[in-house]
Amino acid sequence: MTSLSADPSLVERLDGIGEVECVIPDMNGIPRGKVIHARNFMQGRRVQMAHGVLVQCLTGEYPDPRYYGYDDSDFILRPIPGQLHITPWTLAPRALALCEAVEMDGTPSRLSSRSMLQRVVERYQARGWSPKVATEMEFYLFEHNVDVQQPFRPPVGLDGRREAGSQAFAVGSVTGLQPFFAELKASMTAVGIPCEAVMHEMGLSQYEVNFTHDDPLLIADQTFLFKHLLHEVALKHGLIAVCMAKPLSKMPGSSMHIHQSVVDQQGQNVFTDPGSQQATAQFRHFLGGLQAHLGDLILLMAPNINSYQRYCHVYASPNNLCWSNDNRRTGLRVPASEPDARRVENRIPGADANPYLALAATLAAGLYGIEHQLEPDLPAQGEFEVPDELRLSCTLHRAMRRLERSRMAREVFTEEFIEGYLACKHMELESFMDEITPWERRVLGSVI
Repeated sequence: MTSLSADPSLVERLDGIGEVECVIPDMNGIPRGKVIHARNFMQGRRVQMAHGVLVQCLTGEYPDPRYYGYDDSDFILRPIPGQLHITPWTLAPRALALCEAVEMDGTPSRLSSRSMLQRVVERYQARGWSPKVATEMEFYLFEHNVDVQQPFRPPVGLDGRREAGSQAFAVGSVTGLQPFFAELKASMTAVGIPCEAVMHEMGLSQYEVNFTHDDPLLIADQTFLFKHLLHEVALKHGLIAVCMAKPLSKMPGSSMHIHQSVVDQQGQNVFTDPGSQQATAQFRHFLGGLQAHLGDLILLMAPNINSYQRYCHVYASPNNLCWSNDNRRTGLRVPASEPDARRVENRIPGADANPYLALAATLAAGLYGIEHQLEPDLPAQGEFEVPDELRLSCTLHRAMRRLERSRMAREVFTEEFIEGYLACKHMELESFMDEITPWERRVLGSVI
């Protein structure tokens, strides 16, 4: 970490701030880091953490040290330019510095999910291209849930009532929680996250926030930061924000749809021919790559055992790799748009996905299709039958096996990352298998 004390704007911004949170995403996209004194941050004090933190499981456990080094040596948390923010949601004045994980020699960490996305973006840049993406983040808002054995409940709004459902896209449906949404939007503005739209989704107390199109690393940073501030602001208002893929039975799951396109050095969308205004070969090959390889990479977009329950509500959460022109029953949708805005919407990732890995997976698969000139299937229309080869793995076990066997994944990412990620998922699955669920007690306990 180079000295920052010579930057007058930084000194001014941190005036009156006592502490700085230095934060990175681990493999699951969970914020990890250290809190240091603002004076030390401005003086360029180097912040270090052990490599094992990057592969920490959701349960708090760590895989075998062979996946991150038996010495568990340190890496450096290097602040990302433009990603130092004053946090309006904290009780005491505090700042947050979003960081990247780099080794002691300054190279990107091969266990960092942000580094994996950076590797994919650099493959585009080598061709003179820049991918552009936007995410759509869905989440549920519930009242505090002290007893985790009980289902989540919608909060009581300003009208003194709980939402009863059937409020999808109602423009007045957020007014019952108006103080929360007012602070959520103000916090997004304070940390530089443009908000394109906020809406009530199909589920009970389910909402969606749309982000604008931009550079993948920036959008991943903003999506990661949004999920962090979402939880913090919700707690201030006596709520819990839940980004599980499927928090309620018989309700739609929560997704993180990804819109993606590619522009050349002149800013021209490479998916559209500038003369005919028709789709290009690169557009077809991009779709072909998504169809051919997203199945192998689904664990990066649906990382938890709960992720696969989301695919049971097929209309809202397509469990296939068919593509279409504006058909939401397919996993890959080409929205209706002007030719220069031609893009592909990947509807497969869940809200529980690490945004860095979900973006890396979809961009890597699309580019791989262009590099190998893969052709897509015919577009699906209306009611359609999903070919067996385009059906997604709907269990965590199968998704883990597919990633483990994928040569493409190990080629695009790193061997260390794929092995460490799989080790993390194996531990989480084993932890789940040690639990007995309420369904088993309720149904099997009374009849077997």
